[in-house]
Amino acid sequence: MTTVQTTAERRALALDLDGVLFDTRPVMQEAWRAVSERHGIDVPFESYEQHLGRPFADIMECLGLVDIDRLHQTYTEASKAASWLAQPFDGVEDVLHAFVADGWLLAVVTSKPLDRAAPLLARLGCPFASVRAPGGPGRGKPAPDPLLLALVDLAIDPSAAMYVGGMAVDHECARRADVPYVHADWGYGSHGSPTPRVAHSPKDLLRLLDESGQTAPFIEGSLL
Repeated sequence: MTTVQTTAERRALALDLDGVLFDTRPVMQEAWRAVSERHGIDVPFESYEQHLGRPFADIMECLGLVDIDRLHQTYTEASKAASWLAQPFDGVEDVLHAFVADGWLLAVVTSKPLDRAAPLLARLGCPFASVRAPGGPGRGKPAPDPLLLALVDLAIDPSAAMYVGGMAVDHECARRADVPYVHADWGYGSHGSPTPRVAHSPKDLLRLLDESGQTAPFIEGSLL
């Protein structure tokens, strides 16, 4: 017999894309190399990487760079050309399908433009109920807007959701949205303060969520 979840019982797992679902660092490195060479910018990738999680224009402002539209066009073209370098982290697909099988709704909250995010997400074969990317209403991360808008899409209260991110801006976004946060330790950055729950691998998410009083299917060794 199939159990139908009421609206009050529904739960949502929202995730960042870069550094959480996909290892896109090689793509970003190649795109930033193209920007640096074409526009004569002497800013190392490591400086760019420190601000990951924010929209591109915000990162450029943090780096003190101008002519942002031209830089973004170059970055976008190079990113699309190198998109084949992006690979999902080991175990991500199994974990997402486990959540879906248990009735969770999936959402993605990313600072990657939708035209670059959508092809990557399609490779995972999961039914993402909401994808919030730059270009829509509201401010970008670390503001809470994109995460809250994703929950509006799903008709889910913040208390019934969990956000998984890989940067301090993700942590701040979740804190300001009053959404429980888990930091993906396999990602690219620190989690900021105060110290949140930390998952050391994608399959670790299932244990952490179970410990929080929310259930998700996990059979020891099944995702190894």
